[in-house]
Amino acid sequence: MNRRTQIAVLGATLFLTAGLTGAAASAPASPPKPREGAALTGTAKLHRSAGDDITFSFDAHLAAEDKADPMRATGTFEWSHYLNGDGAWAKAKVDCLVTGGKVAVVSGIVTDSDLPGAKGTRVGVTVHDLGRRDRLGYSWATTEDLGPEDLPKCVSSAPFEKVAMGTGDFTVVPWQPDF
Repeated sequence: MNRRTQIAVLGATLFLTAGLTGAAASAPASPPKPREGAALTGTAKLHRSAGDDITFSFDAHLAAEDKADPMRATGTFEWSHYLNGDGAWAKAKVDCLVTGGKVAVVSGIVTDSDLPGAKGTRVGVTVHDLGRRDRLGYSWATTEDLGPEDLPKCVSSAPFEKVAMGTGDFTVVPWQPDF
């Protein structure tokens, strides 16, 4: 390339760069979206060596303006558990969400289920967000049914179950209260 062509290419490049930079600088910036107060989202299957088909899904959120009160959380979570064609599913309306670091505890009232007697029961679930190796626990871990009728809000068990590799991922947004 001769010197005249090089200068022309350099000049055109500088002209275009200056024009694009000026256009970007003059474009109105959209305000940043406020961070949620806390959240637990995602879907994954649990690992069971016996072949159980267990799936949990979460869509639980605490708005930034409600971060002082985790009982103002909204959303739903649901789960199903089947083995050899037998099992049940349930869906709960969130009534509390507390997160700390990468651990979340969510509770809710079962609003729909094919498990007899489940509707109206409060249940809790704990999630430890470890990337693609998440863990999960639930309030009925040591009971034969969905647990005690008087389970307090945001109560669950330690996250003892493992998510099956490649089946999904949970995401926890940590709660940051103003203490």
